[in-house]
This record gives sequence, structure tokens and C-alpha cells, in this order.
Amino acid sequence: MDYRQLGRSGLRVSTITLGTMGFGGSGWAAAVGQIDVEGARRQIGLARDAGVNLFDTADVYSSGTSEEILGAALGSARDEVLVATKVRMPMGEGPNDAGLSRHHIIRGAEASLRRLDTDYIDLYQVHEWDGQTPLEETLSALDSLVTSGKVRYIGCSNYAAWHLMKALWTSDQGGYQPFVSNQLYYSLQNRDIENEIVPACVDSGVGILVWSPIAGGLLSGKYRRDVEAPAGSRHLGEWSEPPVNEEDKLYDTIEELVAIGEGRGVSAAQVALAYTLAKPAVTSLIVGARTEEQLSDNLAAAELTLSAEELGRLDTVSGSPLAYPFWHHANTSSDRLSPADLTLLGRHLS
Repeated sequence: MDYRQLGRSGLRVSTITLGTMGFGGSGWAAAVGQIDVEGARRQIGLARDAGVNLFDTADVYSSGTSEEILGAALGSARDEVLVATKVRMPMGEGPNDAGLSRHHIIRGAEASLRRLDTDYIDLYQVHEWDGQTPLEETLSALDSLVTSGKVRYIGCSNYAAWHLMKALWTSDQGGYQPFVSNQLYYSLQNRDIENEIVPACVDSGVGILVWSPIAGGLLSGKYRRDVEAPAGSRHLGEWSEPPVNEEDKLYDTIEELVAIGEGRGVSAAQVALAYTLAKPAVTSLIVGARTEEQLSDNLAAAELTLSAEELGRLDTVSGSPLAYPFWHHANTSSDRLSPADLTLLGRHLS
């Protein structure tokens, strides 16, 4: 297991993070897993044995049950690992039970600390954008949590590039703690973040934590063109996150993953994870599994390094044409591109 600096912070995190959405698994999270405390202890043990030091949850996962199970399963080992959780989503029916107001953030942090049975949160992330609360209010509330010692670092999740840059500017102007990370969806199934968000993260020194790096299992190799998926698998038509808009390209990508995996003697899922882990600004991949066998397979991806030729094959099969203004940049500005520009344009230049 390698460890990477989280953005411009001094914190080093494992390249694989254990996701805990399946801990408790009720309501909409039931399809991800229904893992009890003992099952969580086993998964945490497997992850820690592999070198994982970051565990990611959220207050909204099973209405707080995921946090409770994570706290109980870590027990006395809590201070030996890093715990990340999130705030923003509805936690009740009241008008102030969602969003990124000072009221909801402070109340949410206190509730998460109780459920996790801990005195501090290592990484407190805003789960989603709130376009109706002033950023100054959100960031000052988060800053006060860091100052009080209840939170060590702050991050965002699902932020567009302009959201991120506005937040970083607001932090700079107000003297608030800045976001050190942006937790994002990124996989071979959809590489949209490469256009704007990845360059913004590279340029500003923000680390990327990747959620659903095998697209909710779509890239596991179970779903093949004209092949019946195994019993109990979720089918393409049931996916809403991530949406599948180009089914043929998805199947072509899966075939390439399977081919590379067969050549390496590893699973398609491991190849998909190794691909995303090799991309710019990516600090860690959040993996969650319904079974310990799935988890062990995913953890093994930390030791897999793909060749430039293999990465190129996957880039080609999963890629999309450059959007404007990026094709224009490639045609006319290639003499003065920054490292952030080259994360997208580098492979398109002759």
C-alpha cells in the first residue's frame, strides 16, 4: 500500500480507502450491503492488514447507522486510523435539517461525533453543493470546528470546478481553513471530471478522493455484452448513479478491462481501480464491498501498476472527443500549456 499527501495538507492517506455505505445498509443503502458490527470488524481488519488507514462514511448513510457501526467496529483502534464523514444531506424533516448553514453544520458535526463515539473527525466533508447558503457562513462554521479541535481537516464532495475555486478564494479572503480534498465520481465509465475539475484540483493543490471507482460494480467484469449477469446482480437499467448514457462504449470498455485482466491474471475490477489510481490528482479510491472476497480483490489493486500501453488502450476505448474550448486550446495554445492543462490535453497533442 502506498500513501499519498492529501492535497496540500500534511496528512498522508492510503491509496485505497474503505467506504462504509454498506454498514447497516437500510433504505436506499440496502443494495450496497447490510453489514453488521461483526462484519464491519472483519472488513476493517482486512483493510488495515492491507495498509488502509482511511475510513469514509457520512451522516446520511442509513440515517446515521453507518457511523454508529464504524465507531463500534473501530473501538479502541480509532486513534490508529483516519475517519472521514460528511454533512449536507437531509437528516430530518425540519427546514434546517439539511444544507450547509452554520446551524446544520455544527449540529451535524456534534451528532456525528456522538455516533462515531470519538472526540474528533479527521476529515469533515461537505457532501454536496449548497447554492443558497453563503460560502462565508459555511466556511466560517467549518473553520470554527477545526479551531475547536473537533475536526482536523475539511474537504468538499461533488463540487464543480467553479464551486471549488470560489470556495478556495473565499477561504483565502476570509482566513478560513481551505478544503484539502474533493470527493468525486470518477471511473472508466465516465471521465467527465477530466475537463474542468481535475485541472482545477491540480492547479490549486486539492486532492481527489474517488467514490464508486468501478461504477457501482459495472466495471467488475460481471456485466458483458450479450451475457446474462449473475443472479443477484443489479442490471444496467436499475442504475441511476452513475447514469449509463453510452451503453455500447461501456461494454467496449469492459471488454478491454477483461482482456487486460486476463493477460495479467487479475480481475477486471482490479484493472479499473489501477487505471483510476494512475490519474492526475487522485489521492485515494474509496472501495466498498458486500462481501469480504470482493473487498480482498479490490484491495489487491493497490499493488497493480498498469503499463503505459495498457493505460493508453483504456484511455482510447473510454474517451470522448475534446469539448470546446479544449480542442481549440490543443490546436492553438500547445506552446504555453500548464501542468494542469496537460492533465486533459497532453494525450491529444502530437
